[in-house]
Amino acid sequence: MTIGIDIGGTKIAGGVVAPDGQVLTLTRADTPAYDATRTRGVIVDMIRELGAAHQVTAVGVGAAGWIDATRDRVRFAPHLAWRDEPLRDHVAAAVGLPVAVENDANAAAWAEFRFGAGQAAGESMALITVGTGIGGGLILGGRLLRGAHGFAGEPGHQLAVPDGLPCGCGRRGCLEQYASGQALVRLAQQAAVEQPAAAEGLLELAGGSPEQITGPLVTTAARAGDKLAREAFEQIGWWLGSCLADLVQLLDPRLLVVGGGVAEAGELLLAPARDAYQRALSQRGELPAASIRPAQLGNVAGVVGAADLARELI
Repeated sequence: MTIGIDIGGTKIAGGVVAPDGQVLTLTRADTPAYDATRTRGVIVDMIRELGAAHQVTAVGVGAAGWIDATRDRVRFAPHLAWRDEPLRDHVAAAVGLPVAVENDANAAAWAEFRFGAGQAAGESMALITVGTGIGGGLILGGRLLRGAHGFAGEPGHQLAVPDGLPCGCGRRGCLEQYASGQALVRLAQQAAVEQPAAAEGLLELAGGSPEQITGPLVTTAARAGDKLAREAFEQIGWWLGSCLADLVQLLDPRLLVVGGGVAEAGELLLAPARDAYQRALSQRGELPAASIRPAQLGNVAGVVGAADLARELI
């Protein structure tokens, strides 16, 4: 058995995972994203807690950021305080186990490929995770594509709008600013300020304050038929579908899988994404293209993938 840790911008999840992908124990904690040392401390405490209850042989850590080619250092993390953080060595020294560090979306992609929606994908699959930000993972030839420096599979930071909205990575106009959970919230809050009468249902859920609108509230309102909430999903869905079309043009995978917290809204996101995807590829005529499927493993995908990748260390 191995431990998988999934570090996001707001939550850290950890679990003990069997070789068949079954999660035996799962725990969660808030991410002190502003403090690199405290974040590392939460991870170490979580591993110790899980290891005390199970005999484990290695740890995989999935982190939201750019991980170097040797899987030991977080070079940069837009939503975390890590800058050139030697995470593997710090954690391994603290817990006395071999540790591998991987990008969180790469870990989730590997989990879906091995145990989830990608099991029927043959040897090629792309995962896009729509959460606080946008992540991605690419499987080609049955292997995780990491690139020469370990930074492959970051569609959230490809250019969508020249000189557009500022992004946490330091650029402007990244896709993440238009197709992510933070984009969904921004659009809904904007609409509530500009059209309060039309946003009555959404504002009621938020206690009358646009600033209190969150992603889950937008999803709840959209499911109840709120027009502005649905329009917010349509907008980020359009950007997501356009991104998926670009991936097909570049890599031609057999399957596209959409995961992440926002993707749990289901067809509210996937329907407009599929429509934009098909429109973008309409010029291809009858040529085959990847189908789009929702991820199957939900919010444990990062844990399962990180734990499975850690087995390479055994």
